[in-house]
Amino acid sequence: MAVTRIPIPAWERKQNRDDRLDLSLAEIELPVRTVNCLEEEGIFTVRDLLRRTPQQLLNINNFGKKTLEVIYEALEEIGFYRTTHPEEEQRIGHALFREQSSEDDD
Repeated sequence: MAVTRIPIPAWERKQNRDDRLDLSLAEIELPVRTVNCLEEEGIFTVRDLLRRTPQQLLNINNFGKKTLEVIYEALEEIGFYRTTHPEEEQRIGHALFREQSSEDDD
């Protein structure tokens, strides 16, 4: 976010963060093959992607653990980070994400 002397209202900062959920898969620079696999399953946006568990994604044809890691990296690029360890994800059946906080920027 740009640095400005004019304070940005909290509602506007939140709105900008929420816009990330509506980004298309291509906009977060996922490989075309990955985008095609996900779109065939009705997953078109970051919001759609975050609603799926890793197991649901791994059940997609031609979708493996490496592809899942590529997705996690793309989500991290836009400020969503896993809060669970991969072994924990397998136990609970999904990854938990958190948004990047201002302390993470340091």
